[in-house]
Parts: sequence; structure tokens; C-alpha cells
Amino acid sequence: MLVLSSYPIMSDSWGYIDRTGKTVIGPQFDDARSFQEGLARVQINKKWGYIDRTGKTVIEMQFSDARNFQEGLARVQINKKWGYIDRTGKTVIEMQFGDASVFSEGLACVIIGKKYGYIDRTGKTVIGPQFDYASVFSEGLACVIIGKKYGYIDRTGKTVIGPQFDYALNFDEGLACVQIYNQWGYIDRTGKTVIEPQFNYADQFREGLARVQVSQWGRVLAWVKTGDTRGFIDKTGKIVIEPQFDDARNFQEGLSCVRINKKWGYIDRTGKIVIEPQFDYASVFSEGLAYVRINKKWGYIDRTGKIVIEPQFDRAFRFSEGLANIGFRSGSR
Repeated sequence: MLVLSSYPIMSDSWGYIDRTGKTVIGPQFDDARSFQEGLARVQINKKWGYIDRTGKTVIEMQFSDARNFQEGLARVQINKKWGYIDRTGKTVIEMQFGDASVFSEGLACVIIGKKYGYIDRTGKTVIGPQFDYASVFSEGLACVIIGKKYGYIDRTGKTVIGPQFDYALNFDEGLACVQIYNQWGYIDRTGKTVIEPQFNYADQFREGLARVQVSQWGRVLAWVKTGDTRGFIDKTGKIVIEPQFDDARNFQEGLSCVRINKKWGYIDRTGKIVIEPQFDYASVFSEGLAYVRINKKWGYIDRTGKIVIEPQFDRAFRFSEGLANIGFRSGSR
């Protein structure tokens, strides 16, 4: 099924700060998410709506659930049915689907009856409901389940990589990770195996590196787990950063956050530690800043590791379009 998960509400009041740490939208929402395409979804009294960068409500709180705008449309839910609105709040595709994805490459996958199919931006069904599972399109292909196996279709609905995998993820950077008999490997867009299935787990490539997991007796890996340590490989399967970390995240903006002895720091693409492990938790960089936790409070650092926004928030998230959503618990301010 489609994944419509949300991070849990952990604060009593949410607002937004800019890159200097200045509050630009005061804490006032029960929940608040990142800006995307100029709008952010917020919740008041269990209803969702949308605000602009000034904090002005531009789409009233009326939805039981809502998601970010993508390609000019947002999926929203009323009475347990999903549909789509435009940036004015106008319903452009009626609430009718049991589940629905964001639009990606002009199409969205939706549940019609008990099967997945695809609609265009007018709501017209362009690939009829026929799949037990369907993902969004990425790099011109989408993974679907046909007869209990994963394969890939193109935008016409034609099967271009036959159903043969026990599990599969979308294409990123020209490759997709697929699972056969509990082992993960990588294929190209023709379906050709380019990295043999050999990993216990694999993830999509990011900035030329992927992360996978293997047992102690495993061979090569992209996010290597040898015992309890991780490392990285490139698209040839070659180890470029030796397994040495207790945990690691995907590379973003040239850095990866890693955990050593219960503390988080950052490495570059050569594996060199560029920000010493010192944080209780750390996130990937976004727009040049990363949120980190020190003594149960959240703040932000730059790429040198310098704290640029002091730890003071009960919850914090990434910067997007120049703003970050931050939260406070009752009585903590």
C-alpha cells in the first residue's frame, strides 16, 4: 500500500524560524510541516490547512489529513477519501480514492476499488487499476506488483521490466535496488543486473553512493554492515569508505552524518571526519544547515560544525525554502 506516514506530534506548539534563528511565524499550530512550493500544511484543532511564508492562512483548516504540494497539487482527505486541490484551495480532483500518492512526472497512483492505477492532473485514469501495489514514477518508470512479484512499467502502463523481484524500489540515479531470495542487488533501466544480489538490505543511490547491509561474511556493500559497523560503496560495488561506523545516513550536500560511540558527527565522501562526533543526534544537511540535538534541545549547525542557531527547541526539522518548522512543549519556553 502507499506509505502516507507522518512524524508524530511531539510538541504543543509549532512555528517557523529563518536561517538566522529569528522567529518569522510564531508558535501557534498543533502541528506544522516544511514549506514546499511556497506553502506549508499546518494543523489546528485536528484539521489541516495551508499557510504562506508570512503565516497567513491561504487555505482554511478543513481537511482530516493533507500532504505537501508537488507539481502544483496537494492530496487531501475528507471523510476518509482522498482527492487533490490546487494552490487556491480549489478541489480539482474530487475526494474519491481510498489512497493516493503525490503527483510525480505528471501522474499519481491511486486506489480505485481494491487495485492501484494511475491518473493524470485532470483526474483522468490513464493506466487502469490492475496492480496490487504501485509506486510513483521516477526517471520514467514505476515499480508495481503483478502476480505477487515486483516489476516496472512505463508511463503508458507497458511492462518494461517483467515481474520477477520479491521487492523493489524506485529508480534513482539510473539504478534501482531489487530483492531476490532475501538478497538485494541493483539493476539498470533495461532490467540488467549491474550489482549482483548479495546484500541483506539495500537503499537507493544518493550523490553516487548507496547504502546496503550485509552479514559479517558478506562481500561488498554500499552501506556496509560488518558486525555492527557501516561503510559505503560506489555504483561499481567498490568499497570507498571502509565499514567503521555504528550508524550512518545517506549523503546529502556532500556530507553524511555518522554515529560513533553513541555520538553523531559528519564525514565527507572520502570518509574523512569533517565534524567530530559530539551530538546526541544529527540530521542530514538541507540548504546548508543541519539540525542537531545537544542535551535534549535542538539547534542548527553549518557545514563547518559551527552552531549557528543555539539549541533551544523541543523539536526541529530541516530548512526548506528558507524556513524551518520548530516546536515547543508546554511550559518549556
